[in-house]
Amino acid sequence: MKKIAVLLSLVLLMCGCGKENPDNVLKDFKSNIQNSKSYKVTGNMEISNDEETFTYSLESYYLKDKYYKVVLVNQTNNHEQIILKNNNDIYVITPALNKSFKFQSEWPNNSSQAYLLGSIVNDIEKDPNVEVTEKDDGHIIKTVVNYPNNNELKYQKIYLDNKNNIEKVEVFNENDIVKIKVTFDKVDLKAGLKEKDFALEDYIKEEEPKVEENKENTQCNEGEECENKGENTEENKTSKTANIENIIYPLYIPSNTFLTSSEKVETSVGNRVILTFSGEKNFVLIEEVSLVNDSMEIVPVYGEPLLLSESIGALSANSLSWDVNNISYYLASTDLTVQEMQTIANSLGNSTIVSNTK
Repeated sequence: MKKIAVLLSLVLLMCGCGKENPDNVLKDFKSNIQNSKSYKVTGNMEISNDEETFTYSLESYYLKDKYYKVVLVNQTNNHEQIILKNNNDIYVITPALNKSFKFQSEWPNNSSQAYLLGSIVNDIEKDPNVEVTEKDDGHIIKTVVNYPNNNELKYQKIYLDNKNNIEKVEVFNENDIVKIKVTFDKVDLKAGLKEKDFALEDYIKEEEPKVEENKENTQCNEGEECENKGENTEENKTSKTANIENIIYPLYIPSNTFLTSSEKVETSVGNRVILTFSGEKNFVLIEEVSLVNDSMEIVPVYGEPLLLSESIGALSANSLSWDVNNISYYLASTDLTVQEMQTIANSLGNSTIVSNTK
């Protein structure tokens, strides 16, 4: 009888040894990240709308307690943007345009961020009904999410391996459809980063020195004055101009709202398209070809960075600005919700622009 009891105890012990207590899973995962003084994460992010899925390569950097850098590169059009936070300043930088939005914002602490490890931990700690389930080679943590500017997103699943290391995060809507998926290829929790790794100056392109004289086109015979056949200093400083030939119309317009005006306005650098929509949801959409700035343009915004399908926009109280596919957009309305502005912006991203630069 004693032998049977011992055998039963061993069987029960062996059956239970492979199962880890859910509380221990959460504790282990959180402590690994919270104890990190700096980390570097690489991977990719997929954003899905009703029509397409857009894939970004992802690099995420963190230095305790207030330094963040997220580098996103759209794999379709190679559009690169950086979200940078150093001290209390937050920027969304587009290096190709030498342009940055500067925010007064509580980002990233005011919403969920599937690409930031600390944000994922915050979601776990704030959810009193967090769930942990087993999978073949690890665990899945399920929590609610907080996306105040996108109420379509409801919950997320965090996938861990058998050592409680993060593998991926999936963010779902109320219909259980994955809208955001972040896959982590490499996580270095001992990255040894310094404050200098989060400098805005690293992304500022310096203006090229002006050419004072074109020596190849200068003829100077003995006893005669030199004649410059080339351009002089001012003429060398050519101004780029760009014109929109095909107007881009949104594929989504709120119900009982209609296009009532479409005009092109000439500017010093080309033209600008102004589309006016009227009805239940009045709004104005402005489009112009994006031009590269000679020096870094920093645009102050009292608002939030907003993740779109193909770009990171600058959201303020009644407007949204963003750059994608060589076009700068500005959407303004006192009637549209943030969700509606985001949907309009994403529907424009699906269109093709034909522009003429001279």
